[in-house]
Amino acid sequence: MAVTRRRGAAPALLAALLVLGVSAWFAMRSPEADGGAGTHLSVAGNDGATGRAGRAEAAGTAFLAPRPPGPLADPLLVPGLRHAIDALLNDALEAGATDDPQEIKRRLRALADRHFAADVRERALALALRYVDYRAALGSVPPPADMSDAKAVRTAMQARDSLRQQFFEPAEYEALFAEEAALDRHTLARMDIAGDRTLTASQRADAMRAAEAALPEPLRAARQASVAHLAAADQTADLNARHADDATRYAERSARYGEAAAQALARRDEEERQWQRRLDQYQQARAATGEGPALQQLRQRLFTPAEQLRVDAALALRGAGG
Repeated sequence: MAVTRRRGAAPALLAALLVLGVSAWFAMRSPEADGGAGTHLSVAGNDGATGRAGRAEAAGTAFLAPRPPGPLADPLLVPGLRHAIDALLNDALEAGATDDPQEIKRRLRALADRHFAADVRERALALALRYVDYRAALGSVPPPADMSDAKAVRTAMQARDSLRQQFFEPAEYEALFAEEAALDRHTLARMDIAGDRTLTASQRADAMRAAEAALPEPLRAARQASVAHLAAADQTADLNARHADDATRYAERSARYGEAAAQALARRDEEERQWQRRLDQYQQARAATGEGPALQQLRQRLFTPAEQLRVDAALALRGAGG
């Protein structure tokens, strides 16, 4: 499956749903603060929609149950399929802002051969077209009113899962969402443990460890990497607050994470400094000349298309003192 990964998306509501889905309210994977079936070749709403809806209703809370392991034999329905679909959508949205699903689908048809090999291209495109409809429909699923309420989060997850089962066959669902469903189950388990006031501190810690051990190994490794990333971010914030020089940064990072990580973080530091210098140049030019063709030309010269999507937010954050 050939995939070209790109960043950037149109600012329209549908575009945001396509790129982010419900990540704004499901970004939390765990409450850390507390402790081959056939593929339909048509979009949603075809003759198979009723059957899928029936399966979803019958399935109910099926996503809460762990799914059996095993490789997927279908060359399309493989791990990474969702990333490939998202990359295709991002590519389509980079062509310009639109909230018209039909326009997005037209672009997908034109771009599919850049992302998928010939043996799976037509089926992948059909799946992507349905994925557009699924992401648009996802806007009708309200987020939990209280993200700390396990019952509300479970209800929202079940509603989202039922919607997925309306749009996708079981094998498609497995390839697209199995890993996320495992993380969702893990999130709910941790929330239940954290909210159980009958547990002692020792019992709660044991239950949390058991929940972590129940995750598939690749997901455990990914979570550990995420925690390490957050720790590195905290260390960087501390170094910034101390105005530490490059030598101090390298010494402290290599002592904690090793030389390879220290070198990578040093490169990130330099990239951030360059970004801030370009923001300075653009901000000064805007203050001196105001909006106009010259400023737009400078913006295009200083920033990549993906970076241009971040410029206004970065300057607003500066203005807010962030």
